[in-house]
Amino acid sequence: MNSNMEETTTLPLNISDVNKPMIFTNRLHMLLHSIALCFLFYYRLCYFFQSRATPPLLLPWILVFLSEIILSFIWILGQAYRWNPISRTVFPQRLPEDQKLPHIDVFICTADPTKEPTIDVMNILLSAMALDYPPDKLHLYVSDDGGSAVTLNGMRVAWKFARWWIPFCTRYRIRCRCPKAYFSSQESDDDFGGDMEFVAHRKMIKEKYEVFKEDMLRFREDEVHSGDATGITSQNHASIIEVIQEDSRDEIEPVNLPSLVYVSREKKPSHPHHFKAGALNALYRISAVMSNSPYILVLDCDMFCSEPDSVRQALCFHLDPKLSPSLAYVQFPQKFHNISKNDIYDSQHRSAYKVLWQGMDGLKGPVLSGTGFYMKREALYGNYTIKGTELEPQQQFGASNKLIKSLKQQNFTPDLMNDGKALPDEETLLLASCNYETNTKWGQEIGFLYGTVCEDVHTGFMLNCNGWNSVFCDPSKPQFLGNSTTNLNELLIQGTRWGSGLLDIGSSRFCPLIYGPQRMSLLQSLCVAELTYFPLYCLPLWCFAIVPQLCLLYGFSLCPKVSDPFFFIFLFIFLSSLTKHLVEVLTTGGTFRKWIIEQRIWMMKSVTCHFYGLLDATLKKLGLREGSFMPTNKVEDHEQTMLYQMDKYDFRTSKMFLVPMVAIIIFNMSCFFGGIYRVASVGNWNSMFMQLLLPCYVIVVNYPIIEGLIRKDKGSISTSVIILSNFLVIIIHFILSPLLI
Repeated sequence: MNSNMEETTTLPLNISDVNKPMIFTNRLHMLLHSIALCFLFYYRLCYFFQSRATPPLLLPWILVFLSEIILSFIWILGQAYRWNPISRTVFPQRLPEDQKLPHIDVFICTADPTKEPTIDVMNILLSAMALDYPPDKLHLYVSDDGGSAVTLNGMRVAWKFARWWIPFCTRYRIRCRCPKAYFSSQESDDDFGGDMEFVAHRKMIKEKYEVFKEDMLRFREDEVHSGDATGITSQNHASIIEVIQEDSRDEIEPVNLPSLVYVSREKKPSHPHHFKAGALNALYRISAVMSNSPYILVLDCDMFCSEPDSVRQALCFHLDPKLSPSLAYVQFPQKFHNISKNDIYDSQHRSAYKVLWQGMDGLKGPVLSGTGFYMKREALYGNYTIKGTELEPQQQFGASNKLIKSLKQQNFTPDLMNDGKALPDEETLLLASCNYETNTKWGQEIGFLYGTVCEDVHTGFMLNCNGWNSVFCDPSKPQFLGNSTTNLNELLIQGTRWGSGLLDIGSSRFCPLIYGPQRMSLLQSLCVAELTYFPLYCLPLWCFAIVPQLCLLYGFSLCPKVSDPFFFIFLFIFLSSLTKHLVEVLTTGGTFRKWIIEQRIWMMKSVTCHFYGLLDATLKKLGLREGSFMPTNKVEDHEQTMLYQMDKYDFRTSKMFLVPMVAIIIFNMSCFFGGIYRVASVGNWNSMFMQLLLPCYVIVVNYPIIEGLIRKDKGSISTSVIILSNFLVIIIHFILSPLLI
């Protein structure tokens, strides 16, 4: 019996699996494609040493060659993901008993109750409170950067409802513990469907949930009608910290609930607040003196816990004696519950979580992806050895004695809350003040790092550089489900923000290609570099959307003839890239239609939001623009949702985004048909085949834009956009043509 117990305790908490056939296929493709690229560069370079390299054709040839270099550069960086991808399996049943498990702090960030509806934020909060974990070891903190009374009231109401909701979930082993998702689901995930007691209990809980929603809606309406005469705004308010402790013993028998804390850090227009990273650092400091849990779960306000087991799955890595000493965080994939069957906006990010993050996991681990990760608190200390006697922590962490004490004592467990409903003391409020980080290392070397709106990628990269590893956990059942963008406008706004933030990292002193190789493996550096330079796709795509097409109209060939042996090199590179992408889509559960959609969204983003992201990052680098962050609108629009479910693109977006896309399609159509007419007249199919293939490919992949030109619904392309797009096409034809040809 003792031997069986010893065998159980020595069983691994997790295992990793290497897909050797996939690795072989990936590396073979890398070799063949690289050889083909070498021949392509040889062909391009030879042109400059031939007598036919006349000045009129030199500029378009140079532009196309530079575009091919940029495409090849980003492709080479991306091959690091495919070098050694792995997948992992966990065994939560092998964890120690509950009394031996560590405490967990949960951070949830929200900033705008208008764009991020409070009812949805409270549903995320309730799903986290109901995690399958000892409630006395679970501590939840909500950061309200807007300082909204609506959010604070929502937490008080949610606390009351939780006294009914959590016992119900525990008693009947409910899997989906987000009330909104549970009650709106058409399928039951419980084992008591035929139990009359359960049916009655469920009905009662649903009635309580309706009252819960009505209470929040009534309070919000009262706030709107009463107005705000205090002068407090989302960018100008004092620190507020409140421990939620509503007494509901007269309504229900005492229930052991996780602790719940509302935090609104101080904000002033004259002080930088560093967006989400600043909010997380405030929560990090405050939680250190209130609960000081060794592990932290970070959730966005639109990402609920769809399964209750994520804590235990993450601990299968954090408590693994082989991994734990150097493990900074466990990252779960972002998955979404509101995605249509065909996912026309590629909101599921299949490529990121089925290829890129698994590829990084086979190296030193993935970078952070903003939400759904369990971070080791100690990893955010930076390079400072807290136990060292020579360290003066006040210079790095600030003047709070409570915070320093929590850092120095590994088992320091402060009281979470004061007696009754008293607010935390002045020192705790100081930690949330906008002056606390002055002359410290917060955001520079400690905590979540500043300098970009993509604080997740930057922080994960720097943790890897400092010697920490990370893990990607992708179980068969998604542990977190979010509310993704389902319209073109929010998709492109979000893409612009990400593009600008990623390029901020790539152009800083932390450039992955320079800063990374000295501190981590070359392959891992290439992975992060591909992330930060991915928006540069906009440059070659703009070139390939215009230059070859113009040359086609005027009969200038930029590609080898069909009879030329180099033609097969060009054709191989084109088909090799498309085929490899198709294989990856099909082998990760996608379809041929999904492959087309991903190609389309890549093109749409590259010529719009990635281009504007590059422009924004450049202006910030030159000091002509300050960084900004616009939260994605999470409010559901029923009309947009209807179009989305019908697989129709909603083109009600800014002309800044729409005009370039429409202009490129109109331009390619005119060049394609004009090119066919010219080729048929002259008879030079042999030399113009590749340049006819390119606009044809652009038109076919982006046919929904053409459909949007002739649709008559509210999501169609407006007449004003068509006029502006045609004007841009005229500019390209008659102004750029003399410069290029």
